[in-house]
Amino acid sequence: MNYITQRLLTFPLVLLGVSLLVFFAIRLVPGDAIIAMLGTEAGLLTDAQRESLAAYFGLDQPIIVQYGRWLAGLFEGNLGISVIYGKPVLEVILMRFPLTLELALLSMLIALVVGIPAGVFAATRADRPSDLAVRVFAMLGQSTPSFVVGLLLIYFLSVVFRALPAMGSFTPLFVDPIGNLSQMILPAITLGLSFAAAVTRISRSAMLDVLSDDYVRTARSKGASQRDVVWRHALPNALIPVVTLSGVEFGYLLGGAVIVEQIFALPGLGRLTLDAISQRDYPLVQGAVLFIAFNFLVVNLIVDLAYAALDPRIRLGGK
Repeated sequence: MNYITQRLLTFPLVLLGVSLLVFFAIRLVPGDAIIAMLGTEAGLLTDAQRESLAAYFGLDQPIIVQYGRWLAGLFEGNLGISVIYGKPVLEVILMRFPLTLELALLSMLIALVVGIPAGVFAATRADRPSDLAVRVFAMLGQSTPSFVVGLLLIYFLSVVFRALPAMGSFTPLFVDPIGNLSQMILPAITLGLSFAAAVTRISRSAMLDVLSDDYVRTARSKGASQRDVVWRHALPNALIPVVTLSGVEFGYLLGGAVIVEQIFALPGLGRLTLDAISQRDYPLVQGAVLFIAFNFLVVNLIVDLAYAALDPRIRLGGK
């Protein structure tokens, strides 16, 4: 049995554990679920109507029975019906996920394009003023909350210079690519700069370690240029911790950057989950968390495979 098959077989076990956790945890939140679902209209319900709604959503059953029914539906590909939207949960999630995926990809692209060259630049000029400047940038980027960066970008680029829209009705990428990118670039920069600071620090530290290895000194003694030594010999091995960090961060981004989506009024997966929690939409919360957990598992598997591609010395699932 190869490594990929072994990892795929663990997916159902992990998702089962996540389903147990989220199913029981959301029901520990204080408050009446029907009132949270209907808001002020719940005060107009009679006792018979309330009992009818509880029976319709299965809230009148013991919690173990509710979990058993939901779990049985999962095996049939049914995540339930969203109370807020009145649609299948999976359909609602897939409507919101493309925006979150696009935001995660743009943020990751910005972070890697900025962070890796900055880290390599700092490592090859260790303890010089330029190295100090890069490290200061990285510390500022990591210590500044994303909502502060987002508000500053909105103020300067949208309010002062009016270069980009701050928010508005979301335009899908395939409907209007230019309009879509003009709406997505500010939140992508907001997320990407913070992650770029972390990538800079990790890549600088990894490059400093790799540049002192024997094979790098051997490459230099054979007359390899500084450019070849850094980018062909040292960088691939230095990227392994960067790949680890990128995988974890990308998994979080696929779960939805809740604060950034709220600031820029983006209808993404994070904002969807937050609204579902506040309105006690149990099926939607459970489905969204399970979907996010599945994304994490897939990203972690891809990261492990990337290790072997970057470093041939790494062998997965074998001796």
